[in-house]
This record gives sequence, structure tokens and C-alpha cells, in this order.
Amino acid sequence: MFAVLKTGGKQYKVQAGDILRVELLAAEAGEKVQFNEILMVGGDKPQFGTPLVEGAAVQAEVIDNIKADKVITYHKRRRKHSSQRTRGHRQQLTLLRVTDVLASGAEKSGVKEAVGTAIARRAAHGTKGEAAAKPAAKKAAAPKAAPKAAEAAVAEADDLKVITGLGPAAEKKLNEAGITTFAQLASVDPETFEATKVKPDWVEQAKELAK
Repeated sequence: MFAVLKTGGKQYKVQAGDILRVELLAAEAGEKVQFNEILMVGGDKPQFGTPLVEGAAVQAEVIDNIKADKVITYHKRRRKHSSQRTRGHRQQLTLLRVTDVLASGAEKSGVKEAVGTAIARRAAHGTKGEAAAKPAAKKAAAPKAAPKAAEAAVAEADDLKVITGLGPAAEKKLNEAGITTFAQLASVDPETFEATKVKPDWVEQAKELAK
């Protein structure tokens, strides 16, 4: 009996006893793994998946994690003198020996699922990401009261631009200095107030408006 399995974006036709090289798996030498993405099971009663054959699997033993033969790539840029690069690459692979082809009952076998290293990394990072997101959410929830307090302060503040000669720029500087009402401006001493320039007539007008 044979099966067609899918792993690492590729399809392989295998049967018990075959030696197989696949994209690197998250498994060590000596471990037993199980491929659950089975597209077809052949034999006396062939089964075709839609797209996968339910309950079917291929079990294999990890022989070793190896590297493929070196592939040389050469890059040359047009109209750029002395601009070229040679690069070598060796793809990481897992060497397996197929031990069994299951037509059914794969979910009850208890064998570790064969998972690529990229998928394993994403799963690990996703778990950590969820754990890290909870404290971040708590921290983000704390400052919610600040906008409300700011809105309340704005609601209670007076429009200082009503004072003759006091424009938006001066009002902004006064607000930054903590002066937001006529009463606060009326209590300012223009000669000793250092946060921003305050004209004496502003203080006099503020005293009248604060009454």
C-alpha cells in the first residue's frame, strides 16, 4: 500500500521502507513522526482525498537532519561595472524512513505530528504573543481616565481669547502654564510670572470677567 503525502509545499508518493528527504521538520534523530496531510491512499481500495483522506496518515522515523547539496547563484547587474555577487546555499532537510501507511485511525495513534520548523516557530511566537498581549492591554486600559479628566478640564476652562489682545498662541502658552480660567489669570502677577509673558491689561480684564 502506498500513499501520497503533502509536506513543505511538496507532494511525495511513499510506501513502508522508503527513505525520504523532506523540508526540515521540528524533530530530532530517533523520533517517530506522523504525516496527517494525505492526498491519496493506494492499494486494493484506493482512497482519494477531498482534499485530504480523513483518518489516513504516514508514519516515519527521523534518521537525521541534514543539508542538501550546495546551490550556487550568481547575480550580475547591467550597466554597473564590477557589480556582481556569487552566493551559495544549502537547504536544510530531514531524512526519514517510512515505517507505516495508515488508511484509517490516524487520530488515535498517539504519534507526534510532523510539523515544519517555520510552522512550529509561528505557533510558539503566537502563544507568547497572546501572553504578552494581556499585560499590554492592561497597561493600555489604565490611561483611559486621562482623556476624561482632560475633557472635564477643557469643559471648565474659560475662553481666554475673549480678553482683548490675547490670541490663540498666547492662550495656548497660558494653558500649558496651568492658566485656564479668568480667575487664575486674575491672580497672576505680570512682573513675577515667568512661564510666559502676561500683560497687565490682561490681568485687569480677567478680574472683571471673573466676577
